[in-house]
Amino acid sequence: MTAPLTPHEPPHEPSQVPPHGLVHRESADHGGADGPGLRVELSQAAVVAAAVSLAGVLLGLLWLWLAPRVPLISDGKAVYLKATEGEQAIGADGTFVLLAVGFGALSAALVFWFLRRGGIPLVIGLALGSLLASVIGWRLGVWLGPSADVAASARAAGRGVVFDAPLRLAAKGALLFWSLAAMAVHLGLTAAFGPRDPEPDWAAPGLPPKP
Repeated sequence: MTAPLTPHEPPHEPSQVPPHGLVHRESADHGGADGPGLRVELSQAAVVAAAVSLAGVLLGLLWLWLAPRVPLISDGKAVYLKATEGEQAIGADGTFVLLAVGFGALSAALVFWFLRRGGIPLVIGLALGSLLASVIGWRLGVWLGPSADVAASARAAGRGVVFDAPLRLAAKGALLFWSLAAMAVHLGLTAAFGPRDPEPDWAAPGLPPKP
């Protein structure tokens, strides 16, 4: 007569332990990446690019209003600068640059305030929208400013009468200042106040998590 057999205990299922016996607690706790998906980021970038580019209309109007005029005068045969040592032409470029820098800083601050978790597509949208806004502001200011037909303006003004030269942007590099200012301000705000990724919490299996 034999003793009754002791029922076997159910086998233990092997625990899912990564190499070296460590568990990446961040992935276990969060289970995925933070932030919006790529499709959401692309849609946000498109909205930002469109909104910033439309702000170029305001840049053009302010440039037309604030830029100094270059006075011209005609003797009936040719057209001359009334003040040969005047700095109005340089002032027009400087006014555009200052306005572009201000708009760039403001647009970057607004984008960061509303969409501070945006990724690379958002930054690209901000840069492209800023460049397009500069072009729109430049062309709008020239279009609404004094006529580009200097001869016709001289004939309409008459001999010896001062009239305004066309509004020009001599330094085309000024078109980049909105984008440069926007990128610099957005980068600075992201570095100073942007969200931080949580540090990975590696722990050996069976140990309680760190407080």
